[in-house]
Amino acid sequence: MLNYVVDPALVEPLVPPDTEIDYESGETFVSVVGFLFLDTRLLGFPIPLHRDFEEVNLRFYVRRKSADTWRRGVVFVRELVPRRVIALVARAFYGERYFALPMKHNIEHVDAKLSVEYCWRRGKKWEFLKMSAAGEPQSISAGSHAEFITEHYWGYTCVRDGCSEYRVQHPRWKIWSANSFEFSADVTSLYGEQFAETLSQP
Repeated sequence: MLNYVVDPALVEPLVPPDTEIDYESGETFVSVVGFLFLDTRLLGFPIPLHRDFEEVNLRFYVRRKSADTWRRGVVFVRELVPRRVIALVARAFYGERYFALPMKHNIEHVDAKLSVEYCWRRGKKWEFLKMSAAGEPQSISAGSHAEFITEHYWGYTCVRDGCSEYRVQHPRWKIWSANSFEFSADVTSLYGEQFAETLSQP
């Protein structure tokens, strides 16, 4: 996960109805995230040849008032997956902006050294997200930036002038802090010109 401070005006047009930007210490963030779906099921049923696959997405953070509590969630700008059927199903069931491209990944974890790479091909060019880390994964501290980024358990998207809400369940993660990273992509054509400057920053 690469996290960038973004001008809230850039994501405001993408905020679904009945939600608002979720700020951390007055700042707004977008994240480029690479991960694996494993043993994926639709309505409880596995889809043959489509259970394990990569995803790389660009997301930002919102919240929605429910009764007297706030539900903290994410909005996806674009999600890359390796198979067209996955993209079609995700668009139909969740209204999400999935896009199918050839993808591959490599994860090595040997002797407390970790390297992770996610790649996707557009045309003849491979683009990628790489990170490396060392040591053991750490628990996420309460009130930390890592907690803000990871502890969002709702997904929101615009559907027919309204807002669709779904719950995302996963255990509380542990984290490594990256020693190095590299993000190589034509951001303008992948995510839009409005994100090009943001995703070229530290």
